[in-house]
Amino acid sequence: MNLLALDTSTDHLSLALAWNGQLLTHAAQVGQKHAELTLPTIEALLAQAGGRLADLAGIAVSIGPGSFTGLRIGCGIVQGLAFGLDCPVYGVNTLAALAAAEDATRVLSVLDARMNELYLAAFEREGEIWHEVLPSGVYPPSALPDLPGQGWTGAGNGFAVRGAELQARYGDQLDAVHADRVPLATGVLKVAEPAFRAGLAYPAERLELLYVRDKVALKVDEQARLRAK
Repeated sequence: MNLLALDTSTDHLSLALAWNGQLLTHAAQVGQKHAELTLPTIEALLAQAGGRLADLAGIAVSIGPGSFTGLRIGCGIVQGLAFGLDCPVYGVNTLAALAAAEDATRVLSVLDARMNELYLAAFEREGEIWHEVLPSGVYPPSALPDLPGQGWTGAGNGFAVRGAELQARYGDQLDAVHADRVPLATGVLKVAEPAFRAGLAYPAERLELLYVRDKVALKVDEQARLRAK
């Protein structure tokens, strides 16, 4: 099954192409240039594989949480391609993609949500399927949720920006921490491939972003209060 996966949830652009049994990837820090670089990079990856867009069986994309601008760009590109190709799509939780890229069975995914908050979720792998055991949410470091059990691997830049608070809360439950991890399309692909094989993909018009933060924009005085905490 020829599948394309994208992640534009951070300042990185990450692509993964499963093509005739081979895996081709691209990952680069691009800042705010997702809109201008994503399509040319997809074309270059397909050229490297010797393939065509028309031969894709489906497209998977990270749907959040993450950078709203980057996520909207990625979602828009995937919808445009899928409409043109008449192929199905599958949206993957960014935190699940972060977990799936780890060589572990229990992963606590934590990303910097800015505004003194963290995006956080916990996932457990059963075979090739990842189950969410702690629902995705946004939390201040002072109100982190309970994590069930032991033997967890921590992943994501949340551990780089709020490592002390996370270690104080979960330290005895964490076997390892990888604070340098960023969401990658390889993780998106690992979550999406079983879904495509199971027939769980859907038409492009049903693709929606995952918003775990109710309030995206804050007033200037609200931003100042958060920075002061």
